[in-house]
Amino acid sequence: MHGSIEVRYLFGAALLVLLSLQRAHADPVGETHRVTTEKTAALRDAEHRDQLRFTVWYPAAKDAVEQPLVVGPPHKPLFEVGAVAFDAPFADGGLRRILLLAPGGGASARMVGWFGIAMARAGYVVIAVDHPGDNGDDVKTTAAMLLAWDRAEDLRSALAAAENDPVIGPHLDRARVGAAGLSWGGYTALVAAGARSFDFDRFVAFCTENPDDGTCHQRARDRTPTTLADQSKTRASPDIAAELARAGESHALSEVQAAFVMAPGPIQLLDPASLAAMRKPVSIMLGDDDIDVPPATNGLIAAKAIPGATLLRLPGVGHTDFLPDCTDAGRATFPQWCTFKVPQADTHRQAIAAAQEFFARTLAKAP
Repeated sequence: MHGSIEVRYLFGAALLVLLSLQRAHADPVGETHRVTTEKTAALRDAEHRDQLRFTVWYPAAKDAVEQPLVVGPPHKPLFEVGAVAFDAPFADGGLRRILLLAPGGGASARMVGWFGIAMARAGYVVIAVDHPGDNGDDVKTTAAMLLAWDRAEDLRSALAAAENDPVIGPHLDRARVGAAGLSWGGYTALVAAGARSFDFDRFVAFCTENPDDGTCHQRARDRTPTTLADQSKTRASPDIAAELARAGESHALSEVQAAFVMAPGPIQLLDPASLAAMRKPVSIMLGDDDIDVPPATNGLIAAKAIPGATLLRLPGVGHTDFLPDCTDAGRATFPQWCTFKVPQADTHRQAIAAAQEFFARTLAKAP
C-alpha cells in the first residue's frame, strides 16, 4: 500500500525519563576524524580538492573521559553539541550497527552531533560527513548545489574508508547499515536508500513558480547561495556537464537497509516515481511549523509517495529546532534560529527516541 502511516508524535513522560536515565548511565562516546578521497569532491570543492572529511562517533572504552563538544569560538560557543572522548579507544562488545549521517545544507558533521552522539551512546557507530563545497568550514560552491545527488556518494566513500580503517573497521557490522539526515541531509539519506534525483533545473522551475516557498526564498539562499549566472558559468565546465548527465542515475547504497529523515528537503529534486518505487523502510519526522522546508512541499510529499513510510509530526516545531542546543551567545547571535515554541531539548529527545526505535526494528538482523 502506498502512502504513510501518520503518527502525531508526543512521547509520554515515562519515555523521556527513561531516555534521561539511559544517558546518565551510558558508557562514554568517542569521536574521531578521518579524511578519504571521493572522485566527485574535486568538482564541488572550491579548491578542487578530492578530499572528503568525515567524523565518527562510537561507543568508547568505559574509562574514556568525555569533554564538552561545542560549535563556535571556545570562549563563546554558539551551540552545545554534547560530550565526547576525543580519539578514545573503542569499547569492546563485538560488531556494531552502522549509521550513515548527513548534515543539512551549509552544515558540517558536528551540527548533527547532538543526534549522532546519542545514537553512538545507544551502541551505533555513526559516520557523518562534511560535504565538499557545502559545509560550515569551506567556501560554498554552486557545483555542490547542482550536483546534489553526489552527497550520497560521500556517504558511500566514507563508509568504504571506515570499513578499511584498521581502528574503525573491526567494529563495524557491515550487514546492518542505516542512513539518517537532516534537511538536505534527509534528501541525501533518501537518495542513499533508493530515491533518484532530477536535474537541478527542476528545482529552479519549482522556485520560479513558487518563489515564496521556504526552500526558495531569501533565508534559504543565504544558507546555500546560487544564482542563475553562477549556474550557467558552472555548467560550462565539461567535467560538471558530464556529472550533470548522471542526475537520473541511481546513487543508492546497497548496504543501506533503512532511512530516518528529519525535516527532509528539497523533495522537489526527487523523482516521485522513484519515491513510489522505494522498498526500504523509511521514517520521516517533521515539524508542523517549519517555514524553511515546508512540510506541504517536502516531507508530506515524500511520506505520501513512499510505500509504508512512517510520518512523525511534531506540533509547534520548526526547522531550526533540529539544530544543536543554542547557548546564550547563540540566541543573541542567531535569534531567528534559536527561538522556539517547544523546548528544543524535548524535540531532540523525541527525534532520538524515534530513531532508536526505528533502527532497532529495521536493523535488528542482516537482510
